Amino acid sequence: MLALQQLFDLFTIDIGIDLGTANSLVYVKGEGIVLREPSVVAIEKDTNRVLAVGMEAKRMLGRTPANIRAIRPMKNGVIADFDVTQEMLNYFIRRVQKGRGYKHLTRPRVVVSVPSGITEVEKRAVRESALQAGARVVHLIDEPMAAAMGAGLPVEEPIGNMIIDIGGGTTEVAVISLGGMVVAKSVRCAGDAMDEAIIQHIKNKYNLLIGPRTAEDIKIYIGSADTLKEELIMEVKGNDLMGGLPRAIEAHSEEIREALNEPLMTIVKAVKSTLETTPSELAGDILTRGICMAGGSSQLRGLQALISRETGIPVYLCKNPETAIVEGAGKVLDSLDLMHRLEVSTR
Repeated sequence: MLALQQLFDLFTIDIGIDLGTANSLVYVKGEGIVLREPSVVAIEKDTNRVLAVGMEAKRMLGRTPANIRAIRPMKNGVIADFDVTQEMLNYFIRRVQKGRGYKHLTRPRVVVSVPSGITEVEKRAVRESALQAGARVVHLIDEPMAAAMGAGLPVEEPIGNMIIDIGGGTTEVAVISLGGMVVAKSVRCAGDAMDEAIIQHIKNKYNLLIGPRTAEDIKIYIGSADTLKEELIMEVKGNDLMGGLPRAIEAHSEEIREALNEPLMTIVKAVKSTLETTPSELAGDILTRGICMAGGSSQLRGLQALISRETGIPVYLCKNPETAIVEGAGKVLDSLDLMHRLEVSTR
C-alpha cells in the first residue's frame, strides 16, 4: 500500500498557496515559488466570463468599461465572492500544472494558509473553493504559523517566538512554542485599511477622489509610521469632488502619517493584547529574542520602530516578508506528519 502511495506521489504535484487579500503566491514542492499574482479577477458582466486574472486584471482596476468588472474576490483575508475565488484558484492551479508533463494528469494536493481568526463557515468556503478548482485534497494551516516557519523561526523548540504578519486584509499576531500557537489574535485591519484611511484623508482635506491603486502608491512612496529623517512629497492626481474634473495636489508624508494613525494603533493594540495574555516564561523569551514581522504591509517605513517603542521590545523584519507565508506552506508540504499536526480542523 505504501509503495502504491509513493508511486502515486511521483505522478502528482503538491502545491502551497498563500491566498491573500491583495496578492496570491503559489509554491510547488521541489521547485519553490512559481507564481506571484495580484488577487484580482476581471469579469464580463453579462456572461460572467472571466477575461483576466492577476496582474492583467489589476491593470483594469478603475479603468474598465461598463460591461467589465475588475474585482478582488478576497476581503479581510477571507472569501467575499465564492465563484470568482474558485475561478481564480482554478487559473492558478492550471498555470502551475501547465508544462509539467504527466503531472497535469492528476489532481494536486494543496495546502492553503488561512487567517487564525476565521470562522468555521469561512474555513469550509476556502476548502470547498480549492476542491472545486481542481484540488484532490486540501489542507488548511494558520497563517501566523506558516509565516513563522517561512521566516525561519524555531517554532518546534520550547521557546517563545512572536510573529506579526500584516497582509492586505488581516493582521495576524501569535506567540508560538513547541509547534503550536499558545496565544493568537487576528484583526481585520491591515494594508487595505491603511489605503482606505489615505483615500478618506485626501477626500476630506483636498476634496479629491482617488482610487485604491493611487492610495496604495501613496502608502508605498511616502507613507510612514514614524518620523522620517527627510520628509517626502508626492504629486497625487484624482477627480475634484466639486467640479468632477481631474486635478493634482501635493501630498506630504507628515499628513499621510497622521492619516495612518488609526489603523496603525489598531495593529499596536492587537500586539499589546497578545503580549498581555502571553505566559510569563514565553514573554521573557520574546523580550530576549524580539518580535518578528512578516507580510507585505509590514514593510511600511518606521513600523518596526513604532511597535518597538509602544511595547518596549525589539522588533525586526524577516528577510522575506512578502513570501514568508507561502514558503512556510512549502515546508509543510515536505512533511506529512507536520502537515497533519498543523492542519486547521473544519467541522
